[in-house]
Amino acid sequence: MVSTQTQPHGDGDAQVSEQQARRVAEEAREAEWRKPSFGKELFLGRFRLDLIHPHPEGRTEARARGEDFLARLREFCESEVDPRIIERDGRVPDRVFAGLAELGALGMKIDVEYGGLGLSQVDYNRALMLTGSVHPALPTMLSAHQSIGVPQPLALFGTEEQKRTFLPRCARRDISAFLLTEPDVGSDPARLHATATPTDDGSAYLLDGVKLWTTNGVIADLLIVMARVPKDGGRRGGVSAFVVEAGSPGVTVEHRNEFMGLRGIENGVTRFHQVRVPAENRVGDEGEGLKIALTTLNTGRLSLPAICAGAGKWATKIAREWSGERVQWGRPIGEHDAVSGRIAFIAATTFAMEAVVELAGVMADEERHDIRIEAALAKLYGSEMAWLVADDLVQIRGGRGFETAESLAARGERGVPAEQVLRDLRINRTFEGATEIMHLLIAREAVDAHLSAAGELIDPEASMSTKLRAAARAGRFYARWLPSLVAGRGQDPRAYAEFGPLARHLRFVERAGRRLARQTFYGMARWQGGLEQRQRFLGRLVDIGAELFAMSASCVRAQRMHAEDATPHGAARELADAFCAQATGRVEELFTRLWDNSDDSDRTASRNVLDGRYTFLEDGILDPSIPGPWVAQQTTGPSELHNQHRTIE
Repeated sequence: MVSTQTQPHGDGDAQVSEQQARRVAEEAREAEWRKPSFGKELFLGRFRLDLIHPHPEGRTEARARGEDFLARLREFCESEVDPRIIERDGRVPDRVFAGLAELGALGMKIDVEYGGLGLSQVDYNRALMLTGSVHPALPTMLSAHQSIGVPQPLALFGTEEQKRTFLPRCARRDISAFLLTEPDVGSDPARLHATATPTDDGSAYLLDGVKLWTTNGVIADLLIVMARVPKDGGRRGGVSAFVVEAGSPGVTVEHRNEFMGLRGIENGVTRFHQVRVPAENRVGDEGEGLKIALTTLNTGRLSLPAICAGAGKWATKIAREWSGERVQWGRPIGEHDAVSGRIAFIAATTFAMEAVVELAGVMADEERHDIRIEAALAKLYGSEMAWLVADDLVQIRGGRGFETAESLAARGERGVPAEQVLRDLRINRTFEGATEIMHLLIAREAVDAHLSAAGELIDPEASMSTKLRAAARAGRFYARWLPSLVAGRGQDPRAYAEFGPLARHLRFVERAGRRLARQTFYGMARWQGGLEQRQRFLGRLVDIGAELFAMSASCVRAQRMHAEDATPHGAARELADAFCAQATGRVEELFTRLWDNSDDSDRTASRNVLDGRYTFLEDGILDPSIPGPWVAQQTTGPSELHNQHRTIE
């Protein structure tokens, strides 16, 4: 049993108001911008191409080490990993795990001084692309371990003693997991139930609670756990982060979850009952847990778009091969206009996804920029666009796209797992921040300058004197800012000439960035404090920004590849041009839908659905999720799943 205070209670949750939840989130975010941010400037209507062009070089000192590791990793995956076994058995074989550990894959992001490989973020992303092309369970396991698991929070916030104690273990043999989500708590940290109660002598904390969707949690040796420390006895308290030994008394893995995709990941439900955690295992100060989590995710999120870009590369390969060999109506299907459009979308979007990941990764390596917006945009854009790419691949493959690889192979055809890729990619739109949450997170950062200037003016709790001071401050800000949105370099037909045929796209980005900033201002002027409730409006603003960021990254990457003669002459520019032409159409449509949409009628329809007005739509069906008489015939009871630690001899 777990103490009742950690159990989800509907009545208790109601005590957390919307304002309290927002305050908790605000306290956790980084309030200051100490470094330049391309994304922040873009949303303010300032196209700072100088921040990303010439394309940053990244960590050149680690390049040789990365190339050597990637070569060995490729050889291992080709010779030792059978993705069919992972998909069939729903788990990564122990010998594969041991082989990856021997290669050093568990320590790709851990510094050399702590026993890791010390790879750059760029090479780490390339490793995730490579392993993801074999089976996505591999990069999911590796990234959950070191992108958000114990190594990353310790690298950012850990003491030297903590690093020397835990990082060598994580680099060589021990797998780790990140535990934040709870059965009744997703993206609302104000309602976190897990508690960490200090012992009387202050030497330890007693951890109680339940964590859900703990990727790697079923097999983990070390856990990074977020739990709430009570605010009493003069303690600051609040959500705090702890390194927990998974084998500690009181830690139980109660269930191994199964999903529509990503077969092979070790994801479960973990319960803590009076688990003693030494005080020296607390990461950072009490109350810094959410800040640690959010900061960890800033770069940790880059693993998902890297995997998505790898899936796009595979989809491009399969689309090219199949569309060239499959003949219908006297010619290959790729020559039919309807199919060729899908092929162009897959290839051009893949180029853009890789450009975004590479640019964000290099910026993370150089540590000269604040990339919280860029990393979030990369995650949002990669997860959404990869899903569309996979869907188009399934459509191009026709019936063979819907048929499983195992079935195709059984009847003598090439076992192409197109339907599996679609299933596997779907979770990325939810993992580490659902699309809806990413929209809100990015929107909050995008309007930060406005809130800094005029936030108190629209705060219903602010006093009149405070509002008057805010009005004066806002007046000064907008008097400087608004005129800058009228005209810019994008109106000069000679601007960005060094980019050749891509110059027109950069001019569009510059103009669209100013337009985006104006629309943001119009939204704030119209709805003021109610803007945060206009989530679909904010989502469209963010989607426009994501497209503009992807266009910028694509042009900069293509220009560098062109200069280095890294592709057949003009090939990179051609792909960037195709992508930017497609993205321009999406941006124009999003601008139109900012004000011409069905949002109001949709809200009304949604309220009516929730109020039960349309239950007649549900007539004539059965709900298989509601137990029927057949349940009584089931004789097997619930089973308890205990930790299954990986051991490496």
